[in-house]
Amino acid sequence: MATLEELTDRIRRAAASEAGPAGLVSSIKLDLKGEGVIHIDGAAVTNDDLPADLVVTVALKDLAALGKGELDPTRAMMTGRLRLSDMGLAMRLQPTIQSLFSKAA
Repeated sequence: MATLEELTDRIRRAAASEAGPAGLVSSIKLDLKGEGVIHIDGAAVTNDDLPADLVVTVALKDLAALGKGELDPTRAMMTGRLRLSDMGLAMRLQPTIQSLFSKAA
């Protein structure tokens, strides 16, 4: 399993490749349940605990499983392994988020 630093770097590279008109237009904070935070705002990716349009709360191991397609996002939400601060925004950002996570896995 990747460390917080490794995952942050992978997401940073993925976010840089998603930058542009069709890229991420809302900020996302990954709250890794006490294992750290990854804040994504366009191509800027940090471990700063900043406000974000969407907060995704998920354990680091579950985030890795989501990125690899080993954990179904719906099942993760239903079992409490994944929480979203704004379901509507998450649904609109889903293709971009999935792309970022799959590149980071």
